[in-house]
Amino acid sequence: MHFGLTQEQEMVVDTVRSFVEKELYPLEAEVERSGICAPEIGREIQRKVMEMGFYAPNIPEAYGGGGLDHLTFALLERELGRASMALSVWWGRPSNILCACNDEQRERYLLPSVRGERIDALAMTEPDAGSDVRGMKCFARADGDDFVINGTKHFISHADIADFVIVFVATGEEETARGPKKKITCFLVDRGTPGFEIRKGYNSVSHRGYHNSILSFDDCRLPSSQILGELDGGFAVMNSWLYATRITVAAMSVGRARRCFDMAVDWAAERKQFGQPIGKFQGVSFKLADMVTSIDAADWLTLAAAWRLDQGLDANREIAQAKVFASETLAKVTDETLQIFGGMGLMDELPIERFWRDARVERIWDGTSEIQRHIISRELLRPKGA
Repeated sequence: MHFGLTQEQEMVVDTVRSFVEKELYPLEAEVERSGICAPEIGREIQRKVMEMGFYAPNIPEAYGGGGLDHLTFALLERELGRASMALSVWWGRPSNILCACNDEQRERYLLPSVRGERIDALAMTEPDAGSDVRGMKCFARADGDDFVINGTKHFISHADIADFVIVFVATGEEETARGPKKKITCFLVDRGTPGFEIRKGYNSVSHRGYHNSILSFDDCRLPSSQILGELDGGFAVMNSWLYATRITVAAMSVGRARRCFDMAVDWAAERKQFGQPIGKFQGVSFKLADMVTSIDAADWLTLAAAWRLDQGLDANREIAQAKVFASETLAKVTDETLQIFGGMGLMDELPIERFWRDARVERIWDGTSEIQRHIISRELLRPKGA
């Protein structure tokens, strides 16, 4: 692995960071105050990103996207992680799973998403099926050439601004050595489809303005042409295209941790107590040392996992390591930064308390820390027959 960045990668990092600092940072306070990102603001962000030629950077060039490799895309996500997610979501990164579209679906879903004409959301989680995906109860029943879906999804990120949803539902059951398991199929469902409703979700303390929604399916009828991939092939689609989404969480966690850490260093150098900067006291200076060490380690774990994907190497364990370590590092960094700032860290005049709140969800979504540790240990033990 070469540890230096290419000229193109340096350009990506510099361009995205400059945009985030100049265009997104000034909007964050209003999003925090109001709890929303006005659609006109989001569309303006989208327009500017498209003008730069950076929209849909994760989609292959063959479909009109930026065609970034996994490593370069991780660098981009790392810089976007510095900003409020309610704002950065408008820097369009359509789900890679849309690359599984057939020719007709490609014209209706993938290509319009790459052009910024449509926005997608991904729906798997249910009230009784989070980490246990095969435990989902949302079910699609075959009815001639159609499927009728009934059930509920929740915690569906940015579905409130989505034009269509990529939804995974149960379509049957199969016997396995470990007992019966659900067969899963992926469907493309347009907003406004009869029997399909997108409702306001829960009020989260993390990522204000970046909303979760509840999806309700009540005898929602879909033609079989809305299946993405093969019938009962939802896991194959999932494993092919959603494999690296945990890298995104890791990369964004690193970026946000770095922004928070930079503020901690500045404060430690400027804030004086007992006649000297508080950074002179070992209790503070050692915190900074531990923080930057963990951030650097999380950064390299994340980039190394992305690099392995680019080399065609198995990276399941490495991606899980990056996700769990980076998200937990972010939690530690935000907490220690708040401690260094003291009482002011809890005041909403500064973004520290926001970083602290936002950090909490990173250890839950896209696979909890417990699930990541399960993946890591499984990858270690399976070759031993355990």
